Amino acid sequence: MSVSEDRDVAPAVQPAAASAPIADPGPLGLAAFALTTFLLSAANAHWTHGNGAGTAFLGYALAYGGAAQFLAGMWEFRNKNVFGATAFSSYGAFWIGLFIWIKNTPADTGHDLGWILLAFLIFNSYMLLMSTQVNMAVFAVFLTLELTELFLVIGNFSDGGTGGISQFGGYIGIITAFCAWYTSAAGVANGLNGRIRLPVGKPLI
Repeated sequence: MSVSEDRDVAPAVQPAAASAPIADPGPLGLAAFALTTFLLSAANAHWTHGNGAGTAFLGYALAYGGAAQFLAGMWEFRNKNVFGATAFSSYGAFWIGLFIWIKNTPADTGHDLGWILLAFLIFNSYMLLMSTQVNMAVFAVFLTLELTELFLVIGNFSDGGTGGISQFGGYIGIITAFCAWYTSAAGVANGLNGRIRLPVGKPLI
């Protein structure tokens, strides 16, 4: 999720030591987002059943989608990547918050979850707009995520998140997960500078 930025920096009196480069945290953040989104979307699509699937989703929501993605966001701050830092930190915190909320909330919570998803839909809308300046792969992640959140918002308000609208949102969420996995794989492959290269497309703007 790198975004090149031109910055005018005033020269220091003493030349500062160059900061040691770090690896691109984007592929990690995208992989963490993809896996957790896949698990939740599989449940929304009614592909999984029983307490075992729910336990798997919650654990990975906290540890992988939450903690790993939040750390990726912090490392993006270190890389001066404002887009990646904002996206990964926000969605990492989303998964952590969702874990805490589900653990401490009664089962009948469709409207409350609808409001939470609506808030993140608003956030995702302007991140979708900004993703047009990154590349097509990242734009595809945010576009499919926008549709996922939209249908889940409608579904949670209309049928408590158990009907066909939310199920359709789950199907789109699975597509979102695969878009994120592909973008993560492209970041790993292209970061190695080896023979395997995966295209991500040019920015729309």
